Amino acid sequence: MSDWVIEAENLTKIYKMGDIEVHALCGLSLQIAQGEIVSIMGPSGSGKSTLMNIIGCLDRPTSGEYILDSERVSDLSDDQLASIRNRKVGFVFQSFNLLPRATALANVELPMRYAGVGRGRRERARAALESVGLGDRIHHRPNELSGGQQQRVAIARALVNEPAIILADEPTGNLDSRSGEEIMQLLLSLNRQRGTTLIIVTHDPDVAVHTQRSIRIRDGVVEDGS
Repeated sequence: MSDWVIEAENLTKIYKMGDIEVHALCGLSLQIAQGEIVSIMGPSGSGKSTLMNIIGCLDRPTSGEYILDSERVSDLSDDQLASIRNRKVGFVFQSFNLLPRATALANVELPMRYAGVGRGRRERARAALESVGLGDRIHHRPNELSGGQQQRVAIARALVNEPAIILADEPTGNLDSRSGEEIMQLLLSLNRQRGTTLIIVTHDPDVAVHTQRSIRIRDGVVEDGS
């Protein structure tokens, strides 16, 4: 079995806007190892967001091969992509993306509901919240939590299905510097404890410095760090 959790070979992505073709990825290749902590960086328009969507199984490439945790996902149907995404990828977003009327516990249960998990769902959600230091906030709704606490709920939700990778898109972008540093330290500690591969998409060099490797994207290809 490969030590690579992500293998991308010669990925292209072309968007059609009327008669115009926009080449977002232009033969991009990269590999990320199991348990690695990687940042993906690049200026606006570099292809960074397109790459993130493909890595997270939110989209598929126009051509090229993408293998996630030993499964070839480049050519899967939308339903198959959704299944892989739910099992293999935990998402952490800048804007938290929590259901506002649901408790922290209910928010963390969501990925298990989609995966058809029945027995033990509540206990697993509670354990995930305890692992991010929110064992005493499980019945609070997002508007009763600070920004840092909401991001901790989002991290617990990302972890609860034990994914192959956690994909964090600007995870500290909406937080003050102290809360942002706490979230980074939490992500790093969870990587050490669980060995989950952590991929952080960021513009912030202060975030990237925490990672083991920075992959820099420009004009749809890897400029440095592949």
